[in-house]
Amino acid sequence: MRRFTSIFSIGLCLNLLIPVVVFGQDYYNVELLDNWQDSSLVSNSSEAKYNDCWGYEQNGIEYALVGSTEGIHFLKINDDATLTEVDFVRGKFSSMSVVHRDIKVFKNYLYAVCDEGASSLQIIDLSYLPDSAHVVMENDSSFARVHNLFFDEENELMYVCAVTPNVSGIPQALISMQVYSVTNPVLPVLLFTGPNDINEVHDAFVRNNIAYLNCGFDGLRVYDFSIPNSPVFLQNLNIYQDQGYNHQGWLSPDGNNYVFADETNGKRLKRCEVSSDNTVSIENKFGTDFIDNSIPHNLMVSDNFVFCAYYNLGLRIYNLNSPTLEEVAHYDTYPEEVSFQGNGAWGVYSELPSERIIVSDRHHGLFLFDFNRAIQQTNNDASIGVYPNPTIPGSDITIKLKETNIPFFQLSVTDLKGKIVFSDFFQNQNFGVVKLNLSRGVYTIEVIYFNKLGDIIQENKRIVIQ
Repeated sequence: MRRFTSIFSIGLCLNLLIPVVVFGQDYYNVELLDNWQDSSLVSNSSEAKYNDCWGYEQNGIEYALVGSTEGIHFLKINDDATLTEVDFVRGKFSSMSVVHRDIKVFKNYLYAVCDEGASSLQIIDLSYLPDSAHVVMENDSSFARVHNLFFDEENELMYVCAVTPNVSGIPQALISMQVYSVTNPVLPVLLFTGPNDINEVHDAFVRNNIAYLNCGFDGLRVYDFSIPNSPVFLQNLNIYQDQGYNHQGWLSPDGNNYVFADETNGKRLKRCEVSSDNTVSIENKFGTDFIDNSIPHNLMVSDNFVFCAYYNLGLRIYNLNSPTLEEVAHYDTYPEEVSFQGNGAWGVYSELPSERIIVSDRHHGLFLFDFNRAIQQTNNDASIGVYPNPTIPGSDITIKLKETNIPFFQLSVTDLKGKIVFSDFFQNQNFGVVKLNLSRGVYTIEVIYFNKLGDIIQENKRIVIQ
């Protein structure tokens, strides 16, 4: 995380740095590692060029994949956490009018679809990366236009959402959803078409044959696809508080929480409790700037955090284990616009082995972030936490404030005589990691910061170095 060492008094530091906090880049508890853009790509009248993103790991190397108006870009994440484009696959429909591509990885293949023009499903072999990516199958009839894909990996099933087939160059009627076997990954076999009583399945999350279907203005449905060609209906959540266009959701790895987003101005994210019969009930509504009509888009969920790409607000991270699902980190990828027009961040991917986070922005390309999950999932009982304590000379010490969204804080360490033996300054985060090369003894850690009301707060904590 970014850290600044202060040579001024605490009071002078606070006064000098207020303008930096007010007018600087809008980020908190997140470190930007790199940002990739391609200025040569065609764009529409609003300068949007990019759409969905995904992540992939092979032979210890991580990759970031992102869709654009022209196709799919394959970026290697280097050892120094920079991004390098290593290959590009042009989409069958490549145009400034492309808004939506969806990409997912199954085994060592990337599946790419588009929801504009006369497009196709492209299955791309990733096993030759970082040298190259190869299209091994393309189907422009059954999958001429597709909105989203999802894979039940364990059962080797592909869920294809909002499908428009093409027969002899003529677009057919929209199909709400289809399920394919991908036991042979390059030869999908159709098993099911439906549900037939709704207009569309916009997106889906499926694990162990339980499918959570995001059905737009028809709400959320849950099915059991243990028999893929004869699914069992479990639930229809078609009316709920704060309802909008039910867009997309994600199930936590432990299966206890399902979180979904309504892609509608002013609507909040919903955390659902998952029962033993796999049905859900909404327990929390939360979000950022929803009073001002913000729009959440795509999200992913771990056992501890919700990672959400918000239009016009960028990456937003929430503590899934806090009673109110408090926001603990953010980075605004599209600071040019303060109104909520559906520009800016589009997709998020949070499941790389390194725990780095990928975010795609419609205008500014692909972002790579670092977010310290271990620190942020530790909840302080006291206003200031110090870990570990006691400690040994020269080891890393973490100081974390319970209060969040403070713009900066000054840290000082004093000995028993009141002499300052260490000081540091941290901006846009509520924690700091320092190395205290001090003699054995008892010291006082002091932090000074502004709280949310603008008051100067001073907190103290003893630490033992033994």
